[in-house]
Amino acid sequence: MERRQFIKTSLGAVAAATLSPALDPRFLFASADPPSPLLAFAHGPSPAAITRAAIEALGGMSTFVRRGDRVVVKPNIGWDRTPEQAANTNPEVVAAIVALCLESGAKSVVVLDNPCNDPRRCYARSGIAAAVKEAGGRMEVFEEDRTKLVPIGGVALRDWPVHPAFLDADVKINVPIAKHHGLAGVTNGMKNWLGAIGGARNRLHQDLDRSIVDLAAFFSPSLTVVDGVRILLRSGPQGGRLDDVRRLDTVIASADPVAAEVSGFALHGRAPEKAPHIAMASDRGLGRARWSAAEERRLEIPGG
Repeated sequence: MERRQFIKTSLGAVAAATLSPALDPRFLFASADPPSPLLAFAHGPSPAAITRAAIEALGGMSTFVRRGDRVVVKPNIGWDRTPEQAANTNPEVVAAIVALCLESGAKSVVVLDNPCNDPRRCYARSGIAAAVKEAGGRMEVFEEDRTKLVPIGGVALRDWPVHPAFLDADVKINVPIAKHHGLAGVTNGMKNWLGAIGGARNRLHQDLDRSIVDLAAFFSPSLTVVDGVRILLRSGPQGGRLDDVRRLDTVIASADPVAAEVSGFALHGRAPEKAPHIAMASDRGLGRARWSAAEERRLEIPGG
């Protein structure tokens, strides 16, 4: 969606939402607690503010995290890149999620990934390690010898080594960045789960679509937050050139991982129908690939 059109649509939605109930007959018989939307889109200059707004539109983080929960947050921290290069999830988005989880009473919030480059360099240069620490969360370095071989029960994947942080968590939150990928076209939430597993991950590329659907079914996140603050248009997944990056200042949140996946493709202007894994995930009942405009909430968040 073009930025101008996004803003126009968002402003229209906000205007409709702020009409006085006394003047708008649609509110005369409305319930006190309207149903949460399937998808929430928030647009604005502050990554933290739009992250909070998108999650609040779904009912708030307390909808997903209860007091005493152990939460694991899975961003993309796969590459030794800066936030401006858009190869990793935006650190302000991750920090906002960590803070919201703790505000909702989470016992602990662990953030980790299994990077392709050196983990400590990726954690530091991405800005995520410092942001998570400041927000009160805990970064954990992925250690292969701690993984446990568990049954995935998928079509392509039967058993695979998984990091125990994901096995022990009460709540899993997936926080991908929507970016170009040389093999998959666009990499988003479902492929992001490759960073939760160990083993010979390159083998999964031999049957990538079925493999990532198997992982999405196994991990089954409570919430997916798609980082569209900056997107990588070319040279993914690692990137490196600022000319390949476009700033959209957008965050999308959904409890439906398939809807979130489709929204990530939309940020790139790519047709999800051309992505086999989306149809597979929908057919397996993991979520919805189609919905009406009435099931979306679009917010324009001003300020810095």
